[in-house]
Amino acid sequence: MLVVMQEGAAETQIQQVIDRLVVMGFTVHRSTGSTHTLLGGVGPVDDFEPGDFEVMSGVKECHRIVSPYKLANKSFRPQGTIVEVKGVRIGGPEVIVIGGPCSVENSDNIEACAEIVAKAGGRGLRGGAFKPRTSPYSFQGLGEEGLKMMRRAAERHNLIVVSEVMDRSQISMMAEYVDVFQLGARNMQNYNLLRELGNVRKPVLLKRGIAGTIEELLLSAEYIMSGGNYDVILCERGIRTYETATRNTMDISAIPVVKALSHLPIMADPSHGTGRRDKVLPMARAAVAAGADGVLVEVHPDPDHALSDGAQTLKPEQYATMMDQIRAIAIAVDRFIQPAK
Repeated sequence: MLVVMQEGAAETQIQQVIDRLVVMGFTVHRSTGSTHTLLGGVGPVDDFEPGDFEVMSGVKECHRIVSPYKLANKSFRPQGTIVEVKGVRIGGPEVIVIGGPCSVENSDNIEACAEIVAKAGGRGLRGGAFKPRTSPYSFQGLGEEGLKMMRRAAERHNLIVVSEVMDRSQISMMAEYVDVFQLGARNMQNYNLLRELGNVRKPVLLKRGIAGTIEELLLSAEYIMSGGNYDVILCERGIRTYETATRNTMDISAIPVVKALSHLPIMADPSHGTGRRDKVLPMARAAVAAGADGVLVEVHPDPDHALSDGAQTLKPEQYATMMDQIRAIAIAVDRFIQPAK
């Protein structure tokens, strides 16, 4: 359920409503909008009358939320959520671009990637230090040493750091180096990891699973938010279909659908979405046109010799071209991308 307090409601009035919700068995999540305080009640209780709350002092209205996700539902924060990371605001008018290699290979390489990303107007550096690879014989990442390399390179170029966490045991160590925890497609429904990330106070970039529905994606976000971490960024990265022309099928329609259902920002990953370097630019353009709050891409100074996912990784000149193209599209949809340096 959702209780909307009147503008200027007193703290004592808000607390009375919270106390009543708790007595009824709800877990209460409080959200402050531009003018009203919203109280989201999450729990198994369904035999209540909204009118019982609407007559309470300071209450404007009460709504029954019938969708299975309560906190990720748009009604919980109708004004939308902006996730702010070191001055980078994801979900606002700026379309945020985060780029980097599939995996951190060495200090020189990640430094070169950071320079490429920042020079063209990117705001974040992505790269895997722990790599979930289909084959156990593939390169698995450099671990903590790779995170240290990313942190140093990102700070030199004023970028935020995004890297994938694969296990609960990695969270405390990674928190020293990353600004955003990325939860990969394989772990979208790793509920133990989702719950643990709900206890941290760093943003989480949650990727859609390869066979995950939009509702399942939002329910995974709900796991994180139910722990008190509301800084969740969704990411469409393609789903598995019958089509074999591309690695995955990039579901551009998921972007406006999520925008209608949820207040959470959503990014697009056309690199994993297609698995093909030549398809990344058109899908990035389409994602921005569809309303994506950001684009996550793989870029490498020499992708043909990258240790992982070279086929879907942009060359520096392709990345610069993509930035110019999506910058023009952002303007056409009343948004903007940071100019090239």
